[in-house]
Amino acid sequence: MKQPLALIVLFFISNIVHSQVFEVDTIKYSGTNTSRINFVVMGDGYTGEEQDQFITDVTNFSNFLFSQSPFLEYEDYFNLYAIKVISNESGASHPGNAPDEPSTAVPITIIDNYFGSSFDNYNIHRLLYTPNSALIATVLATNVPEYDEGIVLVNTPYYGGSGGDFAICSTGIAATEIAIHELGHTFADLKDEYYAGDVYFGEAYNMTQENNPELIKWKNWFNTNNIGAYSYGTSGLSATWYKPHQSCKMQYLGEDFCSVCTEAIIEKIHSLISPIASFTPENNAVGNPEFPLQFQLYTINPEPNSLQISWNFNGSDMETEGNSISLYQENLASGSNTLTAIVTDGSSLVNVDNHETLHVYSVTWTIDYTLSNGSISSKQNALNISLFPNPSSNIVNITFKSELNQNLSVEISDLNGKQILSTQLNNGTSTTIDIGQFESGLYLANFYANNVLMATKKVIKN
Repeated sequence: MKQPLALIVLFFISNIVHSQVFEVDTIKYSGTNTSRINFVVMGDGYTGEEQDQFITDVTNFSNFLFSQSPFLEYEDYFNLYAIKVISNESGASHPGNAPDEPSTAVPITIIDNYFGSSFDNYNIHRLLYTPNSALIATVLATNVPEYDEGIVLVNTPYYGGSGGDFAICSTGIAATEIAIHELGHTFADLKDEYYAGDVYFGEAYNMTQENNPELIKWKNWFNTNNIGAYSYGTSGLSATWYKPHQSCKMQYLGEDFCSVCTEAIIEKIHSLISPIASFTPENNAVGNPEFPLQFQLYTINPEPNSLQISWNFNGSDMETEGNSISLYQENLASGSNTLTAIVTDGSSLVNVDNHETLHVYSVTWTIDYTLSNGSISSKQNALNISLFPNPSSNIVNITFKSELNQNLSVEISDLNGKQILSTQLNNGTSTTIDIGQFESGLYLANFYANNVLMATKKVIKN
């Protein structure tokens, strides 16, 4: 989840003359930095005397961010910090050399701010930007080394912002809206849904040249919540590229993220951290254990809570779906016993029926018990399982990644439970399965780790 140490060291070495330790304020704390996604806001163009205003501006941004879906539902997955970066002068530079200078008066000035934020970048007046990404990274690594996303808030009342390596925005009109739009770029790799120029076209979560409803990457949302395939223009290259919605926040400020972009943000959240913040017991030597043995998950719950928890003991599913379970002496076999808790997110904001990737999180306890002595060991895992294309008329590809470098097996069965196909899957590799001989219809792909069912995904044969 965190920034690679080698990258931090590289930034630090190359920018050590600029590196400076600043005061850091905690604006929002949900849990330890290792168990949360850490957003860090830095000021530019705030002098030493303006730091109280900076904290007010960051607090306003934080309150607004976590009132917006899906950050609202997943608020407890985030920490937010403010680095009080001190500039020599207040504001942002405005050279006045962009061909689209605004009709409103924006003073032409060069400001000695810390990161060098300026308007008029790339001949666009409102493109508030700094090329000093390495300096930003160094300040982040020096002051909040476990950051996941950096945001630069520039102390200027005029409209402007940009994406790129970091989200940058002004404090002017719609500043918080700009910041959240730019986070769509930097955090979730979303594209603009307005025409920004031919150079910006490219395949992304919310941009594609495929407009067939059966093949388009957001087919799971097609014709739902006004999701479709809308071209960027009526002629030229823009007529060949498509977006999912006509009034998403990635196009218009003041709008909500559309279902496709909302899903992309949640996917990013799932890829960064596990909803399992901690668990008990961890590794534990047990002498004359007291029964029942208690096993507990401490989860980071979305609001409303959409987490789904299942338990498996010695290869058999258990009826409970809660965060804890008790084992009694008569439950344990002599020797090794295995208890696994499996957590998935069933949020309706992610359409899992046709969704390409499944995120599965688990804790497995091994309980060695003989007479009155024993031990408990544990291991935590995260699985990202992708199955595509789906639907398909001939082949499907399955890839997965396991934090524990664990292999899986997959069994494909019909809706009556009859097994059609079974094969082994190797971690980090792609496996191609031929379903060309299957009859058209719906099948279930069941994924197992050490004979424990970890996930089930629908497979549609055209």
